[in-house]
Amino acid sequence: MSHAKRSIDRRAVVKTAAATAAFPWIMTRSGLAGASTQANATIGIGVIGLGIRGRRLMGHAMDRDDVRIVGVCDVAGPRLMRGMRDAEAKDGDTCAAYLDFMDLLERDDLDAVIIATPDHQHAFEAVHAANAGKHIYCEKPLTLTVPEGRAICDAVARNNVAFQTGSQQRTEYGHKFVKAVEAVRNARIGTLERIDVGIGDPPIPCDLPEEETPAGYDWDRWLGQAPPRPFNHELCPVGVHGHYPQWRRYREYCNGPFADFGAHHYDIAQWGMGADDTGPVRIIVPDFAADGTMPKRGLILEYENGVQVVHGGRNGITFHGTEGTLWVDRGGIEASDEAILKDPRGLGDIEILRPYNHMGNWINCIRSGLTPVANAEVGHRTASMNELAIIGYEAGESLQWDPAAERFVGANAATGNSRLARAVRDGWQVPRT
Repeated sequence: MSHAKRSIDRRAVVKTAAATAAFPWIMTRSGLAGASTQANATIGIGVIGLGIRGRRLMGHAMDRDDVRIVGVCDVAGPRLMRGMRDAEAKDGDTCAAYLDFMDLLERDDLDAVIIATPDHQHAFEAVHAANAGKHIYCEKPLTLTVPEGRAICDAVARNNVAFQTGSQQRTEYGHKFVKAVEAVRNARIGTLERIDVGIGDPPIPCDLPEEETPAGYDWDRWLGQAPPRPFNHELCPVGVHGHYPQWRRYREYCNGPFADFGAHHYDIAQWGMGADDTGPVRIIVPDFAADGTMPKRGLILEYENGVQVVHGGRNGITFHGTEGTLWVDRGGIEASDEAILKDPRGLGDIEILRPYNHMGNWINCIRSGLTPVANAEVGHRTASMNELAIIGYEAGESLQWDPAAERFVGANAATGNSRLARAVRDGWQVPRT
């Protein structure tokens, strides 16, 4: 069945009547000739999620002459139309528009996808995309749960696709974070003992009031795996918005401000330890406050080598060693001794490659077959740090973790393991094969 015919048929049965009434063009644009990922071919990319991040990432992709946006997907009609028009204005070619990302994945000319939907959608979309043989750039935090992250890693390996997590601190911001990691891993501050990560709070349950779903919005599809609840514009903004929506605060859709920026800063902490393929062995919770509540700061992730990653301190990442300290954030980099930063590496030391930019690194890896700097395992292990910390805060108990088996062990294992996965609505389960 052609894309055009499929779109007409699906439009007739879309349950969100308001969407089809207000935006009859949804999922109707024409198919395009096939493309390949050969060195001299244009890479056909689809964008799933056209909020502020999705539009920016699409813009970065369109800056390249060897990329073409062949399709876009969003559950909000105005954003879908905007994305389609932006792509067509840039390329001068037809761009398809879809409510259902599964229809986008069926395109013969689609080589890769950018996933910029809310966090609770990532795993479902990424695994299906990998199983369809599409290369993937997925925004961070990568997942809500440890099992979701492992499912992505397995699917990426099984299908041999290039996967980039949107942890752009590894490639951009003047390579300040690269310089910091080189200095730490080359022992410029001595033996690493502690890392302070200054970020926001754990998530809270969503308690937003009910609002009427606007025409042209498929709210059920926005919810995806999450529990049913009424529409609210704080979660899914009305129109083409230029801000970051508040779904990041809530447990149902994200692991809170803690994970939102923690996915960046914990990533650098783990990179600085050289621990991209492992994780902590202990989750140590802070003492309860006098009123019996759990503090929002102070949880420790402890690694097998004794290094402790502490939630708290100055905004950014502070590495503490036996011979000095080093702080880094997007706005700057400082050390206890200026000599630490004058020579972060020497002859025979670890030197980290400095890709030009994050999107470019991914596209170049699609062509070369090399592994992107923030591959699936990197994104999964960083997201796992966030997820384990949230479990510790919510359980209120210190726990032991086996990073190889990705299971809790020891006396309180049942408490932790019962929180590893979440209930998922029927039809939204992440494929395991």
